[in-house]
Amino acid sequence: MHFGDLDYAPLLEAFGVEIPDELLNLALTHRSYANEKGFLPNNERLEFLGDAVLGLSVAGRLFDVYPSRPESDISKMRASIVSRYALAEVAKEIGLGQYVLLGRGELLTGGREKDSILADTMEAMLGAIYREHGFEVARESVLRLFESRIQHATAADRHLDWKTSLQERLAELKFPVARYVAEVEGPDHEQQFTSTVMVAEHALGQGRGRAKKFAEQEAARLAVEALESVERQQEIARSLS
Repeated sequence: MHFGDLDYAPLLEAFGVEIPDELLNLALTHRSYANEKGFLPNNERLEFLGDAVLGLSVAGRLFDVYPSRPESDISKMRASIVSRYALAEVAKEIGLGQYVLLGRGELLTGGREKDSILADTMEAMLGAIYREHGFEVARESVLRLFESRIQHATAADRHLDWKTSLQERLAELKFPVARYVAEVEGPDHEQQFTSTVMVAEHALGQGRGRAKKFAEQEAARLAVEALESVERQQEIARSLS
């Protein structure tokens, strides 16, 4: 895929802005694509900017929405809202993955669904908006996409440690402790880990990442979602009886 192959109007509408093609192209260019094309510029510098814009925008809004909450609470709320997993969720909601320019290796390993790539590209898009329109417009884009999460924020660090969240949920259901089965492929400098989380003999989620801990966190997140299904809970309970 090359830049210009898709209609970018729905993506820009989700952010509520217009971005010139050259800047949009840069925001969507992952390093794997850039390296394959002769080391073109990639979106990592924009990602750096977007991370700062996101953090300040969410912090300011939390400060206004929760005037009686202590700093320790709103700090945890912010961390949850701007975490890799929360960013990836928003990215999936707006269909960002289909627009990211990826190298062949990432495409073959499901890069369009990887939380790390989606989160980084979300930040790069916010960085591009900041460069083109300034902070206030970038802040409006952040709030447009994250307002519902801000309104329902908790200090429970829900997105920060999915493995802990999974264990807590399993304990509530009186199910066995989860175990993680990991596989690794690729050369040492470019390893990809795949982790499958098992509860008894049931595979509840599979995650991928450049580090084992990221793969396990993604697998645990999917397992937590799977356990929201009453049918799945009953299936596991029957196998344990």
